Amino acid sequence: MAPFPPFEPHGARRGQRLREIPLRLVLPNLITVMAVCAGLSGVRLAFEQRYELAVAMVLIAALLDAVDGRIARMLKATSKFGAQMDSLADIVNFGVAPALVLYVYLLDRAGAFGWIAALLFAIACCLRLARFNVMLEDPNRPAWQGDYFVGVPAPAGALLVLLPVYMGFLGMPLVVSTAFGASAFAVVVALLMVSRLPVYSGKTSGTRIRRDAVMPMMLGMVLYVALLFSYTWHTMAATALAYLAFLPFSWRAYARRVAKEEVAASDDGEQ
Repeated sequence: MAPFPPFEPHGARRGQRLREIPLRLVLPNLITVMAVCAGLSGVRLAFEQRYELAVAMVLIAALLDAVDGRIARMLKATSKFGAQMDSLADIVNFGVAPALVLYVYLLDRAGAFGWIAALLFAIACCLRLARFNVMLEDPNRPAWQGDYFVGVPAPAGALLVLLPVYMGFLGMPLVVSTAFGASAFAVVVALLMVSRLPVYSGKTSGTRIRRDAVMPMMLGMVLYVALLFSYTWHTMAATALAYLAFLPFSWRAYARRVAKEEVAASDDGEQ
């Protein structure tokens, strides 16, 4: 008869397996958790009427969200768990947190209409993220369409919907009429997020730049960061307005690309 295996507590086995998880697999998820903490802390700061810090925390959450996925791919630590966690974190950081910060700062002056606008924005963010996840699994989508988002992406929507807050920091009067205008603007941003508007992302074609454009791009980034630190709310307001102005050009570029692909497909069919 074979001897019994040495006794090993069940907890010891579990602990051994947990210790075998590489740190590189945990790091991206930790960054995602930090992003959620930043977004929720922004909500708390807004209720404490520390509005500039509240908006800063939402922007930090957006920055951390932009970093976690790239770090996961760089460390080869992508996982289904991380993808699901990132999507849920985006709902908090780009839907719930900006909506509540904007409501506490300004929209509450519009009464029920302000709350409805904040609610619609948060729900639109959820719908936008759900549609994005579904489209990632579409095998029939042409590769070139990876250069375009369908609708305004959630991080950009959060940046846009806070435009009335930036303007308030710059001296815009916080009155009832302004609150109604900001509520209408929040509804417009929500509609842009769930729309079929093609928004250029440059995910596939923007990975390389010309050699002669490297130095100007670096100087431009330095200038933008310097302006962001020196004139924070002026820069954020200008960034939001520039993004809104960019949307029609994105739609025109997409229309030209569709026409080009249709011509190429018809030429291939004739051959």
